[in-house]
Amino acid sequence: MNAHAQPLLAVDHLVKKYAVSVQSALPWPKKAAPSSFLHAVDDVSLAIAHGESVGLVGESGCGKSTLARLIARLIDPTSGAVVFCGQDIGATPAMAFARDPLRGSVQVVFQDPTDSLNPRYSAADTIGEPLLLLGNMGDAAARAERIAELADWVGLARELLTRFPHQLSGGQKARVGIARAIALSPKLLILDEPTAALDVSVQALILNLLADLRDKLGMSYLFVSHDLHVVRLLCHRVIVMYLGKMIESGPSDAIFRAPKHPYTEALIAAIPDIDKARGAPGLPGEPQSPIDPPPTQCRFASRCSRVHDRCRTEYPTLRSVGVAHEAACHLAEEASG
Repeated sequence: MNAHAQPLLAVDHLVKKYAVSVQSALPWPKKAAPSSFLHAVDDVSLAIAHGESVGLVGESGCGKSTLARLIARLIDPTSGAVVFCGQDIGATPAMAFARDPLRGSVQVVFQDPTDSLNPRYSAADTIGEPLLLLGNMGDAAARAERIAELADWVGLARELLTRFPHQLSGGQKARVGIARAIALSPKLLILDEPTAALDVSVQALILNLLADLRDKLGMSYLFVSHDLHVVRLLCHRVIVMYLGKMIESGPSDAIFRAPKHPYTEALIAAIPDIDKARGAPGLPGEPQSPIDPPPTQCRFASRCSRVHDRCRTEYPTLRSVGVAHEAACHLAEEASG
């Protein structure tokens, strides 16, 4: 039996809601109105295979970073399962998972390398911390040797290991964050817009480094980004989110060549192109509120130029629209059916 027959990660009907209390406008004494809920991640299911790179895209506020944090077990879900290596790690509270044996197998590279590094730690201290806390590498000499090896892997000069974050450039800090994340040879690396805070000239170097490390270490990637160019180059498959929902999923080539959801079409049309005479037209209307959205209405209906009556009375579910390609759109369903 193939050891990799089962996916590395399987997310099943994952939900994350935040209670939002609205204070009464009446004079004192004020009473809190019944709580509403902000639907940050709403009934999301996905899988990531061993060695696969999956891109997670969508505009700000769509829930992609919240989903990444749920999978990384940095926050607890409202409901649903996060199954990693056959174990439901979503059932373990985030605080307890920090010391779980699987913690080292799921690591994160954060968006801002400056904010994610301890200003009181040198580069060597930062890279060595997971080795000490989770890798049982108490021997200082062995740990120093491993830190030097990791620095070489990420292209960080060894003489920089004694420096503190304020003494490093943005690209150097990014390399420290990546070295820390791969210190324990994780099976899944979650990249939350890891190049967003970097200069364009540095972004390409970091992306090439990430591609090389994936091939060298055999890791799977969940790459969260709003830059579709990056996702197309680095990822085998793309997942598109909108207001907490997964609305399209498929192979990168299929998504970029023939998107099936109007929102995905709009995202791709907005990619800067020097050959375009003008920029892509903006979406009409206004986004729905993520607070208690109507369960029987497509969340993109208020901005879709092809909306029809069914979109306002029946929420579209994810359906197959091609080989390993799914979309949550009535138009796509009717076209494929």
